[in-house]
Amino acid sequence: EPEVMRDELTPLGKLIGLVARALVDQPDRVVVRESDSEHHPRIELSVAQEDIGKVIGKDGRTAQSIRTLLAAAAMRAGKRAHLDIVD
Repeated sequence: EPEVMRDELTPLGKLIGLVARALVDQPDRVVVRESDSEHHPRIELSVAQEDIGKVIGKDGRTAQSIRTLLAAAAMRAGKRAHLDIVD
């Protein structure tokens, strides 16, 4: 069945939004969407074009750190979440 992305967020999606807004220059342009999958949610993060480098970071380190934080939070909830940074 096709994956449905939703705009109302779980605590995992809210966490990603909070972290992303803290990193970027244009926090009002941060958009987080989540798939409906119960155990393997996919979180889509999109930011202003000028801010994409801030969430990816040098050699992708910032993105990797965000994914590590997401994995830790998801594990506590008994899930495995995946983060897509879309431009």
